[in-house]
Amino acid sequence: MQEEKKQLEILLMDYFRSCYPEFPTGSAVPSESPDFIVKMKNKHLLGIELTRLNPASATIPDEEQREEIGFRNGLILAAKELFEHHSKVKLFVKFMFSEHKKISPEREIAVIAQVSALMRNKLTGKKENSFYKIVIPKNELPDGLNGILMVHHPKLETAIWERANNLGISNDVVDDIRQSIYKKDEKLRLYQKQHLNYYWLLITTDRLRGVKSFNLSNKILHENFQSRFQHVFLLDLMKSKVLQLV
Repeated sequence: MQEEKKQLEILLMDYFRSCYPEFPTGSAVPSESPDFIVKMKNKHLLGIELTRLNPASATIPDEEQREEIGFRNGLILAAKELFEHHSKVKLFVKFMFSEHKKISPEREIAVIAQVSALMRNKLTGKKENSFYKIVIPKNELPDGLNGILMVHHPKLETAIWERANNLGISNDVVDDIRQSIYKKDEKLRLYQKQHLNYYWLLITTDRLRGVKSFNLSNKILHENFQSRFQHVFLLDLMKSKVLQLV
């Protein structure tokens, strides 16, 4: 059995492949430094390294916010337990909560029951040995939830249920992206010992968000990012959207 981290990386790699039509034909074989190696049709080898966008500039939550985080984590755990009481399917799940319509403790049990039933219903007809992703939109969910991402991969043996953006919301998304690229660029020499033909960097984020309200996608696409990787991509998991940065 592969460790949980590698199981999740395999899931994210197939997620990226499903969202990026220009992904080269060939199987992505799990590796170390970089995380995956793809043997292309022309016999060239492509190395792909994964990293998660870390909001280094995120604001530290105050006591009230920490209590709300604890409440939301408890709700997710209870929903997971109820779901798995009725289903053996192992999923990677992200809950996106609303900051405008919060779930009150009085509604918690009802929301848990509704969400668990809805998620089970969404799996109707899905094959156990296949990869698939499902995003449940806000209009199908109880008030207080803005979206739920469900991803299944046959290699995922340990279910992972989390809050979206559980690392925090960035004060400067562009700078955080630059830092992610810089840190991986520093390790590129290690990856190049594999003597591959190409190297890509994939940065994942649960949902591309910042504390300032403007069109982040447009802002990011107009930035000039530099990297020693041939290509750098940003994958928004909740929107199933890929932005090419380099």
